[in-house]
Amino acid sequence: MTRLLRRCLGLLLAGLYGCFFAGAALAADSAVVLIYHRFGESIYPSTNTTLEQFETHLHELKSGGYAVLPLPEILKSLREGKALPERTVAITIDDAFLSVYKEAWPRLKAAGFPLTLFVATEAIDEGGQSYMSWDQVRELMREGVTIGSQTATHLHMPLADEETMQEDLAHSNARFLDELGAVPKLFAYPYGEASLRVQDAVRKAGFTAAFGQHSGVLHGGEDFFYLPRFAFNETFGNIERLRLAAGALPLPVKDVTPRDMLIQDDNPPNFGFTVEGNVPDLDRLNCYASNQGLGQLERLGERRFEVRMTEPFPKGRARINCTLHTRDGRWRWYGRQFYVAG
Repeated sequence: MTRLLRRCLGLLLAGLYGCFFAGAALAADSAVVLIYHRFGESIYPSTNTTLEQFETHLHELKSGGYAVLPLPEILKSLREGKALPERTVAITIDDAFLSVYKEAWPRLKAAGFPLTLFVATEAIDEGGQSYMSWDQVRELMREGVTIGSQTATHLHMPLADEETMQEDLAHSNARFLDELGAVPKLFAYPYGEASLRVQDAVRKAGFTAAFGQHSGVLHGGEDFFYLPRFAFNETFGNIERLRLAAGALPLPVKDVTPRDMLIQDDNPPNFGFTVEGNVPDLDRLNCYASNQGLGQLERLGERRFEVRMTEPFPKGRARINCTLHTRDGRWRWYGRQFYVAG
């Protein structure tokens, strides 16, 4: 039980009433992280969010009872077991495209929303016209934007050998130190691709948390080096999806198999997990696999589940999403992204 909830319970038991909150002030122990890439660049629909979509998202986050907080503050609270406001949300953007500087940040700043920007250093070093410059990154940093790392070369990390990964991470850290005066503590896996070996390399490089691109909700029991984010683009960017994601609840799990996100031999994987805590209505749980739709879910005992897939995942990225529609209309969500070696 969080400190705030213990205090509230004590007040209620004493016959006092000091625990009624308005809007997003209720206590919670989870948060949702959103991820965007480009803004107003319709020639890249798979990574672009239209300006109309983005403005609609910001209006919803401003008026819909959410608490949009800095990502480092959220992570600190989760690590320390401190309560967060109900419907806590963080906003992240990957790749430091120029449209972030020209379109997204001015709108975020006007809304009073904090941002975490994950940067791959080589694209900025090369001075490409579609990317921000170091001067622009420094400007955002001065205005309160948290800068995270996304390697130097935006490589496919599960395919890289140990030496290549270490050199790439060391080079990007050195460039951040040169240009910003500090090395970021937060990391985002390029393309959301990770493995146990990749996680270990990121830890050794000095980062304190790392994010993928699989859907799900942050909570204190998460692996802090494989944290989920809900991704948005033109196709998956309507207001209904934003409301679903921003209002989602965690589906806490343990004993996940396979442990490694890199699939080399057993394909399809024998995917399974045990639901933790007192999550009710587990008969409402469903799991969906890339290119296969609804999977056959087998329940082993009270809280153990395994997903039976009939077809192998194709080469590259693949995902499984497990969701549970709660009785109050929200969704519990657990997602996992795999990388299938060719």
